[in-house]
Amino acid sequence: MRIDGKVFVVTGGGSGIGREVVLQLLGRGASVAAVDLRAPSLDQTASLAHAGGRLTLHALDVTDRAAVRAMTGDVVAAHGAVDGLLNVAGIIQHFVPLSELDVGEIERVMDVNFWGVVHTTQAALPHLLSRPEACVVNVSSMGAFAPVPGQTAYGASKAAVTLLTEGLYAELRGTPVSVSVVFPGAVRTAISANSGVTAPGAGAGEGFAMTSAPDAAKQIVEAVAKGRFRVVIGKDARMLDWMSRLSPRRATEMIARRMASLVKA
Repeated sequence: MRIDGKVFVVTGGGSGIGREVVLQLLGRGASVAAVDLRAPSLDQTASLAHAGGRLTLHALDVTDRAAVRAMTGDVVAAHGAVDGLLNVAGIIQHFVPLSELDVGEIERVMDVNFWGVVHTTQAALPHLLSRPEACVVNVSSMGAFAPVPGQTAYGASKAAVTLLTEGLYAELRGTPVSVSVVFPGAVRTAISANSGVTAPGAGAGEGFAMTSAPDAAKQIVEAVAKGRFRVVIGKDARMLDWMSRLSPRRATEMIARRMASLVKA
């Protein structure tokens, strides 16, 4: 898919991978509607972009279906079309076992990570299907391959995103809309702070390399350009992808041992 001159909606555009995706799409000549819960974070993205009218800012909660539909109309009014949707927004849970996790927090994680993707996708699809070429790119997680200690609900939400995206791919075969699912491993972002979660102490998950947010974003933007079905980011994610297919139980036990310090017994 050609990026120059196209219009993309990017959720999570106020920080981390989402911000970098916004900046890189703009750098390749696209127009972008950046979506985030926090207006000040969007303002920071705009100050880095210097993109003028090619960038619009939309502060809203992706769990609010009506607000998402209104935003999509605003994007079409501002830019004339929607050619691509990139769902990058996501939150994690507190690093505790499921038995200690408040049901309200589980619902919030599912609302943002899964239902947010459903809302934006359903709102954008009629516009995307009317374009000569278009895309949907949904960010899942390495945590959808095998459970990370203390992130059981988060992993379930991302596994749901994976199958939702693959199902969408199957439904949209033969249409102008390409569909991609992205599996980042550990990426240097402020997702813990943005989720209201205290990050684990130093040494948690020791031995896993981390990908920078700009590098992760570059691979996502390349997925848009090349119409890739599946993108696995980072050595850790590639290793876990391979292991989880070869021996799911072994992968689960290995992660449980190596990352046990993420959650207290």
